[in-house]
Amino acid sequence: MQRGPGRPSRYPPEFRDEAVRLALSPDHTIDGVARDLGIKRTTLRNWISQSVESGPRELAPDERRELHELRRRVKTLEQEREILKKAAAFFAQETERTR
Repeated sequence: MQRGPGRPSRYPPEFRDEAVRLALSPDHTIDGVARDLGIKRTTLRNWISQSVESGPRELAPDERRELHELRRRVKTLEQEREILKKAAAFFAQETERTR
């Protein structure tokens, strides 16, 4: 996102990009994200407008590889968490049975 003429932004581009991503996700609202980040709702709406105008950007090959690897790692961690939850439930049940 490029800033037009006027005073420079006090927020780094990474912060603005992440705020826009959060605001556009189905789990969040614009008002909620603005409140949580301590920015004005109108500021966030402007960032969203600028983001939409510039359109989505293509990922670089290294970014695409990293994204693929991170998604694979998330899937593995989610599977491990499910196994641990089941094991904890099993051992809790066994502990209760032996009392």
